[in-house]
Amino acid sequence: MNDFIKSIKERDPAAKSTLSIVLTYPGVKAVFLHQIANFFHVAGFDLIARIISQTSRFFTGIEIHPGAKIGKNLFIDHGMGVVIGETSEIGNDVTIYHAVTLGGISPSIDSESQRHEKRHPTIGNNVVIGSGAQIIGPVKVGDGSRIASNAVVVKDVEENTTMVGVPAKAVKSRNKGNFTPYGVDQQVKDE
Repeated sequence: MNDFIKSIKERDPAAKSTLSIVLTYPGVKAVFLHQIANFFHVAGFDLIARIISQTSRFFTGIEIHPGAKIGKNLFIDHGMGVVIGETSEIGNDVTIYHAVTLGGISPSIDSESQRHEKRHPTIGNNVVIGSGAQIIGPVKVGDGSRIASNAVVVKDVEENTTMVGVPAKAVKSRNKGNFTPYGVDQQVKDE
């Protein structure tokens, strides 16, 4: 827990104290409750897992499916409107801002054939996903990448790449993996 809180303090200049983070950050509560929901999901108690997940959604505004796999130190900043789908996988030290969707593209037709298919994104380590970004389908986002605010990603993203636009495209950045809030730094150049 100490590493988790420390990682938030390093990424959020508004983080004043450990107590403040624990009591007032909805992303912290959502990640904690997801760990409990995921335990029940893995154990086969799907209804209990979903009840915990929906309770968390009610209190935090963040919806994380109990089946999602989340690495260490996920920081969901502000968080309202974040949706993380069932087959999403998130690496370590990822930052997600509000209104982000890690969603599927499968239609609701013939749901039975899609139940055990990978339908949601895989996010690498040290990725920043800006507010309003949509990462759709079973795409992979490489380590150290940045997804700009409101970008729509529908294809795989190479490591250390900054993606902007709809649909998202790669832009050159001199960032080289340093943390940049909202996914884009001042050094971005359009190709």
